[in-house]
Amino acid sequence: MIKKILLAIMAFGPGIFAIGYTIGTGSVTSMIVAGSTYGMQLLWVLFLSCLFSGLLMHAYGKYSLVTGETGLFAIKNHIKGGKLIAICIIVGVSFGQWNSLIGITGISSNIIFEILSIYFPSISHSKYQVVLTIAIVVIAFMYGFLLIGKYSFFEKVLVIFVTLMGASFLFSLFFVHPLPLDVLKGLIPTIPQVAGGKMMIAAFVGTTMAAATFLSRPLFIKGKGWKIDDLAIQKRDAIVAAVLVFLISATIMAVAKAALFDQGKIVHTVLDMAGTLEPVAGKLAVTLFFFGTLSAGLSSVFPCMMIAPLLLADYQSGTLDSSSKQFRVITGLASLVALTVPIVGANPIQVQILSQVFNVFVLPLVILSIILLLNRRELMKGYSTSIWTNLGLLMAFLFSCAISYNGIVALLTE
Repeated sequence: MIKKILLAIMAFGPGIFAIGYTIGTGSVTSMIVAGSTYGMQLLWVLFLSCLFSGLLMHAYGKYSLVTGETGLFAIKNHIKGGKLIAICIIVGVSFGQWNSLIGITGISSNIIFEILSIYFPSISHSKYQVVLTIAIVVIAFMYGFLLIGKYSFFEKVLVIFVTLMGASFLFSLFFVHPLPLDVLKGLIPTIPQVAGGKMMIAAFVGTTMAAATFLSRPLFIKGKGWKIDDLAIQKRDAIVAAVLVFLISATIMAVAKAALFDQGKIVHTVLDMAGTLEPVAGKLAVTLFFFGTLSAGLSSVFPCMMIAPLLLADYQSGTLDSSSKQFRVITGLASLVALTVPIVGANPIQVQILSQVFNVFVLPLVILSIILLLNRRELMKGYSTSIWTNLGLLMAFLFSCAISYNGIVALLTE
């Protein structure tokens, strides 16, 4: 039985990268802060984000399988003004993902420190030095993995991290029991009328409906070796990825709601996140929850470090070569950027929330581009796009425009 479960997990396709991009410490942080601050009030935002995310993964995957082209390569060559659009997308997505990487590294290194300090209290007097050392070691290991690995290797590592993360958070749910009625109320669209409410909505969408997830999918599909005959498998992979993202993220929010919001506690620091379970399960719960959050962070480091060279390779040729000098240099630069928070000693929670907001601003361009590409008959070779898919993509586009506007307002006013 266990062997069959493991084989099923390892058979998971490029959707595992979607989960890696989506559920990192950014998502975990956003869900915990939202759950502790607003309860389940923003569950509707999560639901819509995951619904549209699954549709966009399918759309970019279908285009790639039918045409053999990747996203940015197609945008550059088949859309009027495509070169400028593609460059704007590369800059915007890379900026957002590198900001996320900074927050991820800061939170992950702080999590490891907090776990160690539980069992070795004496290190608490040297927090800055220990956190910085941990961050350097983690990034060095990740960079080393990037230098020696290829698609299949990256996929296996992410499968391990994502499985550990999901298991940790689902197990955490057994310690607290949010009321089903509270969960259902969260599906009713409302915006928290308090400071930070608009910012949190933008962060939610930025982390669960990330443009990097869709743009990278064609390259990962190529790495997987899927062909036109795998259209049905590709669609199922996108659906499964979106469902898992929703279930895991909603679980984290529900745990934070039951353990913190109901007790009047709000998350401000990394250590506060441990309070999600500590009142009901002690040190074991702290370690368990931190372990899940750490797995989430490590599952996002790979994709975030890869995003800039991945998008450049997409733009240039539509093929990713992880052994190229360009790949090594840019991921090396990303590794240095990742150490910003540990070096400066900033609050990684605040950095992570803000980084997610920036991810929404190029989203409308990414969605509009795939709508135009899917409806070019000469490109789709008889594989027409249904009216329901077009309607869903149009709704996703309007949703992304509204969230981008909301994000601008939040940055200017909150």
